[in-house]
Amino acid sequence: MLPVKICGVTRMEDAALAAQLGATWVGFIFWPGSPRFVEPDAAGAILCKLPPHVTGVGVFVDQSVDEINSIADQVGLGAVQLHGDESVADCDRCRRRVIKGVGLSQERGSTYWKNVPSHATILVDAFDPIRRGGTGRVVDWAIAASIAGERPTILSGGLRAENVGEAVQHVSPYGLDVSSGIESEPGIKDHKLMRMFFQAVRATTMSEMREAATVEGRNDNDRGQ
Repeated sequence: MLPVKICGVTRMEDAALAAQLGATWVGFIFWPGSPRFVEPDAAGAILCKLPPHVTGVGVFVDQSVDEINSIADQVGLGAVQLHGDESVADCDRCRRRVIKGVGLSQERGSTYWKNVPSHATILVDAFDPIRRGGTGRVVDWAIAASIAGERPTILSGGLRAENVGEAVQHVSPYGLDVSSGIESEPGIKDHKLMRMFFQAVRATTMSEMREAATVEGRNDNDRGQ
């Protein structure tokens, strides 16, 4: 199954279900401007109870690197997601793996992501200068696919059970990030929607595996003739 990040976690029960369903990452938002903001102490209390295969990711927006590193140490984060207009120097100074959020828009163009340093993983989302993510808006999958063809890319932006299969087919991402598509309200995950989302991701993965096996079988037959 593709790696999945459940973002905007504020409750232990949501994080526990994410781990049970197979999430690779759980995301905690430490930007005070977000309706999904969580205090570092609360995030740390959640993360320490999760199994070791689940990595905590802290989401920050144009905050100082000192603050980012301090919270990462306090909570025990495995990665930090910079979701603002952070510089290459900011990325370099972070002491954790860096995921750099890139807001896609026609105004920014399809090459804006090339400013992201090579050591950072790209996460594409719908551009919003105010809310900075969690908008529920679907990104341009064609642009996302062009980025994913050159760099490992986590796909975000309006994903839900009904469209994630199509999104994966179009973009071929390294991983998936979902927040509003599995919520009853900001920061409160709907467990039925979470289960449906993971079922859809697994179904898509199995379909791709079967298709790849079919193609390989045809190639073997062609080589044998």
